[in-house]
Amino acid sequence: MVDHSMPSRQRSSGTPLAASSSVRIPVVAFGMSLGVFLALTFVLCVIFDLIFPQQVMYQTWLRLLPGFTWLSWPSFVLGLFESFAYGWYVALVFAPLFNFFARRWR
Repeated sequence: MVDHSMPSRQRSSGTPLAASSSVRIPVVAFGMSLGVFLALTFVLCVIFDLIFPQQVMYQTWLRLLPGFTWLSWPSFVLGLFESFAYGWYVALVFAPLFNFFARRWR
């Protein structure tokens, strides 16, 4: 069902949008969300490796996280920080690009 209560215009892709709508991704909220998500994922993967040592994933972490070694407290904290930083990296690259192109083809 299409809501005709707001004035809309047609995009070149055929998607009707409200004339005043501006889809934007807030960079800080996106960075925090992705950073925390990847940090929690890292913690869950480390726990998984400790519970099921025959199904190790730490070799993947060694390739993805520079300086990470299996497993000491300093290495764990470094992996946690790097996972969080990867989330911010994605947010700092993706959100402005998305916002630019969303505004460009609005």
